[in-house]
Amino acid sequence: MTRSTPLYALKLLLRNAIICLLWVTLHSTHLIPVAAAQAKGKPSVPLAERIQRVENGLAPVSLDESESPLQLSLERLMKLYKIPGLSLAVIDNYKIAWAKGYGVTEAGAATPVTTRTLFMAGSIAKTPAAAGALALVEQGKLALDENVNQRLKTWKVPENEFTAQQKVTLRRILSHSAGLTVHGFPGYTTGEPLPTLVQVLNGEKPANTAPVRVDFVPGTKWRYSGGGVLIEQQLMMDVTGKQFPQLMREIVFDKIGMNDSTYEQPLPPARAAQAASGTYASGKTVAGKWHVYREMAAGGLWTTPTDLANFAIEIALSKQGKSNRILTEAMTREMLKTQMDRVGEVALGDFQHVDRMGLGFFLGDASRPDLFGHIGDDEGFQAMLYMFGDSGQGAVIMANSENGILLGDLLLSIIAKEYGWKNYVPSNRPQIGSSAVLLSVARQKGVKAATQAYRQLKKMESPQYGLNQETLIGLGYTLLAENKLQDAIEVMKLEVHEYPDYWNAYDSLGELYMNAGEKQLAIENYEKSVQLKPDNDGGIEALKKLKGQS
Repeated sequence: MTRSTPLYALKLLLRNAIICLLWVTLHSTHLIPVAAAQAKGKPSVPLAERIQRVENGLAPVSLDESESPLQLSLERLMKLYKIPGLSLAVIDNYKIAWAKGYGVTEAGAATPVTTRTLFMAGSIAKTPAAAGALALVEQGKLALDENVNQRLKTWKVPENEFTAQQKVTLRRILSHSAGLTVHGFPGYTTGEPLPTLVQVLNGEKPANTAPVRVDFVPGTKWRYSGGGVLIEQQLMMDVTGKQFPQLMREIVFDKIGMNDSTYEQPLPPARAAQAASGTYASGKTVAGKWHVYREMAAGGLWTTPTDLANFAIEIALSKQGKSNRILTEAMTREMLKTQMDRVGEVALGDFQHVDRMGLGFFLGDASRPDLFGHIGDDEGFQAMLYMFGDSGQGAVIMANSENGILLGDLLLSIIAKEYGWKNYVPSNRPQIGSSAVLLSVARQKGVKAATQAYRQLKKMESPQYGLNQETLIGLGYTLLAENKLQDAIEVMKLEVHEYPDYWNAYDSLGELYMNAGEKQLAIENYEKSVQLKPDNDGGIEALKKLKGQS
């Protein structure tokens, strides 16, 4: 994602709220039925049944015997969370088993989402971009392990004390170990002045982010850097003399028929007619429908789950030497080889199954060595790509909502069960079932009733409606998005009571107190958060501002 990626920005994802959705009405769906491959000797499962189970994976839940059970169908979830649309593709046996669109392209509109509706991919944009860069390596136009300044023409990485012995290389950029700054990008409101790529790299107006610079010795540790990927983008253009959208179309998209994919920013009118509009957690449409991302390789990809699924299948088959239309088998294996053993954010795993880093892709831990993928977050859009390379199973989920990853977690768990994914690890992020129950109760009966419902769910110990340390945080930020600040504070106070040793509980409560103008309470909670997690950079920055030090 560009504004925040994997879980260094877990809180930013949570802040944007909870889940995303599906619209199960016939008039607003579009389905590509592709026969799902069945294991030899096993009876065929009707595709319609599989789709229905995915779409209705949450069982009814009852908190009070005097009331009817709460039916949380995907249609109801969408209405509950004010989500316009979603599109997904399920991969089985190296084929798209089925793809389907749900809901509408814009809140309040009637145009249905189809499998060809364009969504912004957020930081998933980095994965085809990485494949393109590696293709240029194979052509001899780039090198993985040389100083990028040797081939950069339009702009150079400024040298400093950190680059005296170790240099910024393409391998380090692709594995987020180059020591480069700027985590992600907010994009630009439609119609406002747009910077050049060089202006973004230098942090010069009208760019809205800091300069991209080296601030630790390259190769010494991992830190996610969207800024580094912009250097990759400039490097690819410099060695080919081509604009990035054209280059990527030629060396990646056209190779495998990704006809509904483009890095064009702004989006041309013909493509714009196919595009969904971004939506905030509150249900409000992003001004101008979406933001423009000059940071194309980092977060400027418009695409569909079908195109991304075909890309993931190509990479998986290429590793086996069975389809090398973009990269050779050797280069694909290099792409999916662990470059960094542990990363500081959670994209594909959880706090116990820590992701590793390849070249452009996050990789599973030792328990899931064939897993590769990415998640993405642009203004009003979220997306997920998961692929198990050895079994040929996976899924791509895209939503025109800042709640998409949280619904995506539910869908991935249901798809994993339906298709028998081995070694699938659910995320540590808020459980959609419990979060939806609590939000439903809060909307109908108020926050006090929601906290009582939390205690009821805690007693139930239901797998589908289980609680974790992020559940109440998710509810709190959803309430905040609805301008219910005091209700959000009450929920976060319960979070601190329930999880007194969790740094993010205090960090979240500190932020809410800061929003409420309770400066001293904000400081106390941020200090507790940093005490529990000394590398909580967000908390450290907040404390500096609260204390007038920045």
